[in-house]
Amino acid sequence: MFVLSILLLIAAVVLFLVGRGRDTGGLKIGAALSALAAVLAGVFSCLHVVKAYEVGVPVTFGKVGKPMTSGVQFKSPFTDVTSFSTRPVDLDMYGKDVIEVRSAQGGVLYADVTIKWAVIPARAVELYRLAGSEEAVQERLVVPDSREIIRNVFAKHTSEEGYASAREQIGAEIAALVKERLAPRGIDVTNVNLRNVRPSDKLQDQIDQKIQQEQSTERAVEAARTAKAEAERRRIEAEGIAHANEILAKSLSDKVLYNQCLEAYKEAARSHPVYAVPCGTGANGTPVIVDGSKN
Repeated sequence: MFVLSILLLIAAVVLFLVGRGRDTGGLKIGAALSALAAVLAGVFSCLHVVKAYEVGVPVTFGKVGKPMTSGVQFKSPFTDVTSFSTRPVDLDMYGKDVIEVRSAQGGVLYADVTIKWAVIPARAVELYRLAGSEEAVQERLVVPDSREIIRNVFAKHTSEEGYASAREQIGAEIAALVKERLAPRGIDVTNVNLRNVRPSDKLQDQIDQKIQQEQSTERAVEAARTAKAEAERRRIEAEGIAHANEILAKSLSDKVLYNQCLEAYKEAARSHPVYAVPCGTGANGTPVIVDGSKN
């Protein structure tokens, strides 16, 4: 626009000089209109409109100025303004952009991550220095830094923690480190969502084998525990029987056995009144006769 104003000004001078020499009114009017257009073009070259939800970074002869906020801004005709959008951007790293990470054990995992970020208007100059343009911010800063941090965090945890037990902890750690890394560079990270973590096929096979081994071990331990309990039960039962027999052997005598036998046959004699008792002999060496008709 500034170059156009210079050209129009030169045209106005030429028309004015030519019209002056020939005393032609049309050339003078053309010179006036050219001069007016040159002035307008010069004024517009000193204005720059920063759109809503954008921030501008002015550069004059290689010198970076202060960030321009939304609205009409005055600038030098020799100033170039680079605009950065301040709207939130969702960076989705899944599908073909999924992040391949390794655990502390060397297992391969695939992490699906979404990062929501936006440009910090007050730090647009720093962002311009690092990226140079709005299109380069994500490719030069957000993506490589985020991938590096995600890989480093997963490398500190085991495979099982990565895809199961410590996913929330890992997600929180990634979010904190990404925010800390990108904030000084002019990028505000509002959310880091660790959407999914899945093991590779090889790691999944290893996990399945480990689960089978653990189940086999648990079954063997349970069988050994059951056998031990059964053996202990039998030992206690045998000890009880042996102890009871020992007590019984000490408490029984010939007279006690004779009396118990005699009582038993007395009961039997109720249906068979008189019979010989085979429990021993009387004082005269004869069998004891029990009369069942007498109580």
